[in-house]
Amino acid sequence: MTPLDAKSPHDGKAEHVANWKYADDVVVESDPIARARTHSLEVGIDPVSPAVGAQLALLVAATGARNIMEIGTGSGVSGLWMLSGNPRSALTSIDSEVEHQAAAREHLHDAGIPANRFRLIAGRALDVLPRMNENSYDLVLVDADAGSVIEYVEHGLRLARAGGTVVVTHALARGRVADPAARDDVTVGYRTLIREVASSSAVVSALSTVGDGLLQITKLAN
Repeated sequence: MTPLDAKSPHDGKAEHVANWKYADDVVVESDPIARARTHSLEVGIDPVSPAVGAQLALLVAATGARNIMEIGTGSGVSGLWMLSGNPRSALTSIDSEVEHQAAAREHLHDAGIPANRFRLIAGRALDVLPRMNENSYDLVLVDADAGSVIEYVEHGLRLARAGGTVVVTHALARGRVADPAARDDVTVGYRTLIREVASSSAVVSALSTVGDGLLQITKLAN
């Protein structure tokens, strides 16, 4: 038990920054993932942090996830991390930016991922997702337009099988979610999502501070 007069390890912004930096720095990324990350930053894509990538790989490995859905391909950083968690997993990834998906395809090939382990769908996610088979995915990653995060999660929970997990990146919105004075639409959307899944009897959820916040939502059996 921590003494009442002891300083909490979560007190102070400096401690938060040091912890986040350490969690990222301790991760060892493969050369293909490092190259995909470098490319992402060069073209203005915000990839998942190394710590988030490692968490995604762990989730895939721990659950034995075989069918993975990704909303937001980017340059392939998160996809590479997830596929590294299980050599038998397959990824379906949606992105509206054809150029980004072309780069992701190159990075996946660079990592030696065979073509039968991934499918990249070019299109607007809200147009594509309604056509995907429900109850079919072990893991659904939401890493796309923050303004549509609630709709993406609704689709994700429909697509996830019972026991499957929907994961949302950037769930703390650069610290704005924890700031009651922040009232922009994106921040309010994340707050609403976090509050609703926390009170839902249909899922089990947890919010982690890794990266920019990682919301994990596991769908319970009916």
